[in-house]
Amino acid sequence: MQFSNNYRDLSDSQGVDAGFQFEFYCERCSDRWRTHFKPYRSAQASGWLQKGASMFGGMLGNASSVLSGMAQAGWHSARDEAFTEAIAAGKAHFNRCGNCHDYVCATCFDSQNGLCYNCAPNVNVKISQARAQGEVSAASEIANDEGKVRGARRDVTQAMQLVCPQCRAETHGAKFCPECGFKMAQQVSCISCPTLLQPGTKFCTECGTRQT
Repeated sequence: MQFSNNYRDLSDSQGVDAGFQFEFYCERCSDRWRTHFKPYRSAQASGWLQKGASMFGGMLGNASSVLSGMAQAGWHSARDEAFTEAIAAGKAHFNRCGNCHDYVCATCFDSQNGLCYNCAPNVNVKISQARAQGEVSAASEIANDEGKVRGARRDVTQAMQLVCPQCRAETHGAKFCPECGFKMAQQVSCISCPTLLQPGTKFCTECGTRQT
């Protein structure tokens, strides 16, 4: 059997839900396609007998063990047959890229060139993408310049309490706590040196200059 690794085996070999099912996915966009469930009758019959044996025992228990052994013995060949059918069905939904050899869905495949859109990107998509990237880049540069202008007008020497000392909420530099209303103590700079002082301080604690 020739197959890729873009699949997941959902088959169950035991119980009343025994059967075969496989899920294939596009190796570019990861969209999924799943085969119809194919029951594995031998294992299902064994599963029903096991349920009956748990209730009645005796002959049913022996028959269940025999049928279960037969079902397990035939599982691998039955699974290979179901997988072969699944691969054939999956090829109708996926295309193999001629360059990277990935299997992709019809949406991700350029049928004219025989390549996936990773190897042969759509020109119109790339033009739109580049235009959007250029717009974002230009807007970011303008916004950065505007931010520098605004930043130059801010007082960066003013120290701020970023956490309320009463309720520990974040204040983001507000004068009053947004959570409990506690008034934040905004420190001020000494008029003579860069030392930060509490409001109402009469003399600088560093250089002794009287504050006016």
